[in-house]
Amino acid sequence: MASFSFLHAADLHLDSPLIGLSGRSPDFAARVEDASRTALDALVQLAIDEGCRFVLLAGDVFDGDLRNVRAGLFLVSRLARLREAGVGVYMILGNHDAENRFMAKLDFSDNVTLFSARAAHTATLPELDVAIHGRSFPQRDVTENLAQSYPPPVAGAFNIGMLHTACIGHEGEHAAYAPCSVQQLVNHGYDYWALGHIHDRGLLNERPYVLYPGNLQGRSARETGPKGATLVRVRDGVVESLEHRTLDAVRWAHERVDVGGAAATSDVLDRLREAMERAGEAAEGRPLALRLTLTGETPLHGELALRRAELREEAETIAAGLSADVWLEKLSLATRAPKAGEAAADPTVAGRIQAEIAALPVEALAERLEARIAEIRTRLPASARAEALVEALRAEAPARARALALALVGEGRDDALR
Repeated sequence: MASFSFLHAADLHLDSPLIGLSGRSPDFAARVEDASRTALDALVQLAIDEGCRFVLLAGDVFDGDLRNVRAGLFLVSRLARLREAGVGVYMILGNHDAENRFMAKLDFSDNVTLFSARAAHTATLPELDVAIHGRSFPQRDVTENLAQSYPPPVAGAFNIGMLHTACIGHEGEHAAYAPCSVQQLVNHGYDYWALGHIHDRGLLNERPYVLYPGNLQGRSARETGPKGATLVRVRDGVVESLEHRTLDAVRWAHERVDVGGAAATSDVLDRLREAMERAGEAAEGRPLALRLTLTGETPLHGELALRRAELREEAETIAAGLSADVWLEKLSLATRAPKAGEAAADPTVAGRIQAEIAALPVEALAERLEARIAEIRTRLPASARAEALVEALRAEAPARARALALALVGEGRDDALR
């Protein structure tokens, strides 16, 4: 059998906006708006440089209905470049691009095989002794187990299955589309399963290999770290190596900064600077959208909550002075006041109140918050932005309310002592 290499990528989400940027930092958003296209260019160049025989695109090439045909034309032009280099492309549609109105109108070059949504079928590469099996999503919401309809392996060939799926037990935050089990895929008899849909890279099984490459470009602060594709080398019909190749154009990171024991705001800012510098270096020259969460037990807990906006401005000033291209996407507080037992040592009324507030679990405040959220929802239009606001309230309001109460009690006690 022949020896060859190929690239496995998925979830390109071409022209998908990077969530959370445009409304907060139009300048940064403008600089990185072509991130998904830049990542695709890097994928194409990698396939050419590594002498890959083919590229697998395992679904969600687009980010939904292709309203802007320019994204489709961009894809067509880049896949045509692979044709010039003698690289084949095998592609399935996932939940995001299954109902794309323009897909049927795109004039792909003859090196591109787009698998049908009607049934799983097989494409063979006789010169490599390779059989590639795949099926596209017929519509967005696929709840059936598509894997069970895939054809048996071709005898004497290196068999690859392409599937957009939420493998049972590995769904994470993703919808459970086309569910199947890892064991089912293992038992099917293929040598390699090229999966898509889950945006985190994951090797679910070895020999046979069952792999999610993760998405090509992170799109929000929930999709952190290096993103890219998997380079697979096959020798004599056996997988010799798997290599994750980083291709993202913009990096997302979420750093948790422990400010435990910090007694002055300057200490907090020093720790923020260190975290930003680490994250900037890890981005390896890419623009970085950074989320920071302050954690730990500190007597500054209440002050940080009250000075939240000012603290963010100071953090943004630090980011602007770094050598790395860092933009602060969000600054969250998850600090806590000193333990209730320490506050209770103060025998004053203010001390006792402070102890009671510190001991109050955030969950208790969250229960009251839900009632207010229900009221707020009735006044908001149904939109993704409104849902984002509600989620932000759920995430931050209870802790901020408790921090504010603690700070106010502390101020009242200080006034009484003056």
